[in-house]
Amino acid sequence: MAKAIYIPKNIAEKLKSRGLDPETYVVELLAEKLKLDPSEEALAHLDLARRFLDEAKRVIDSDPVQASEKLYKVAEECLKALTVKLRLENVLRAVRSRGRWTVSELEKAAEALADKLGSKFYDAWDHARVLHVWGFHEAKLDSEAVRRRLPYVEYMLKVVEEILKSEQQNL
Repeated sequence: MAKAIYIPKNIAEKLKSRGLDPETYVVELLAEKLKLDPSEEALAHLDLARRFLDEAKRVIDSDPVQASEKLYKVAEECLKALTVKLRLENVLRAVRSRGRWTVSELEKAAEALADKLGSKFYDAWDHARVLHVWGFHEAKLDSEAVRRRLPYVEYMLKVVEEILKSEQQNL
């Protein structure tokens, strides 16, 4: 069961000013402090991805800018989940040394995951980046352009779900 928590406005604004999503940051911090195993941490990222997807679908017609950003967040969380689950240590070391994920680590994760999962996964990541840059930052994509990229992001989420489900079945 998901539980909503309140993050004081000044803290949320400080995180955002540093390019950090408050929810994602809290999940990553808690995962580290609680010393979650990779499967537990991957499930937390999957849960966030599902929530961002629901939010994106809810606003895709009325607010394509926010839908674009939510879909990009789905893709980010998918990359994080698989990076943790598949223990891509070169990426995880860089994240730990910086104390956060950056575009560089996300790209390295996407490249490594494409090597394991195929180019379709990397292509989906490219679509998510278009949403982030042209849909969110530049606000140039309309609802139809965002909707056309939705299946690519859903594909990433499906891959994560399948990998985590197959691991649970093997236990």
